Amino acid sequence: MEKMKAIAIVSGGLDSVAMSYVLASEGYEIVLISFNYGQRHSKELDYAALCAGHLKSEHHIVDVRALTNLMNTSSLTSNSIEVPDGHYAEETMKQTVVPNRNAIMINVATALAVSKEISVVATGVHGGDHFIYPDCRPKFIDSQLETLKIANDGFIATDFQLLTPFIHKSKADIVSAGELVGVPWNQTWSCYRGGEIHCGSCGTCFERREAFEIAGVYDPTHYASTPTFVDPR
Repeated sequence: MEKMKAIAIVSGGLDSVAMSYVLASEGYEIVLISFNYGQRHSKELDYAALCAGHLKSEHHIVDVRALTNLMNTSSLTSNSIEVPDGHYAEETMKQTVVPNRNAIMINVATALAVSKEISVVATGVHGGDHFIYPDCRPKFIDSQLETLKIANDGFIATDFQLLTPFIHKSKADIVSAGELVGVPWNQTWSCYRGGEIHCGSCGTCFERREAFEIAGVYDPTHYASTPTFVDPR
């Protein structure tokens, strides 16, 4: 029986790598797609490549750095804007929003899926992202799926899916799911700053630390600091 295939959008971070391992455990043959969009550091792409190697998957890195100057209002794409520290619910975390990023990635991944006659595109958006990132919310995913079907009418698979297995899950839920399928956590990268080790204090580092603690899973990550932040909501 031929394996099911899926295009997985993988940054090299905890969520997308865990998603890839979960899908592989469910029998999917994964094709990884990653994006160099001029982010502050490209270190995470090395971790995406590690994921592809472990899963013995085809891996495409798409260079969209020409868009960087058009998306330079984020601390992730502009070195002139400081990466904020704190909880993800802090107002300052809006500085990490890259406009329309997920829509760009999903559309390119779908173009690849259509060309390869693959009926699934998967992305690791999760429930914890809803507060700060509009392109991680269920409403966006639902409307995007409808748009993709219209845009590719007659070419896209009739059973095409935009798969978001973690969209109603917390980061801790993702850690629990990934632990069950043997995700090598020390081969994932979260930190926005891209130093030698995780800084421990930026929003995504704090979220990562908190997730392992809540899930009760050992965190092998080395952090430069481990400050405490309170959810301001």
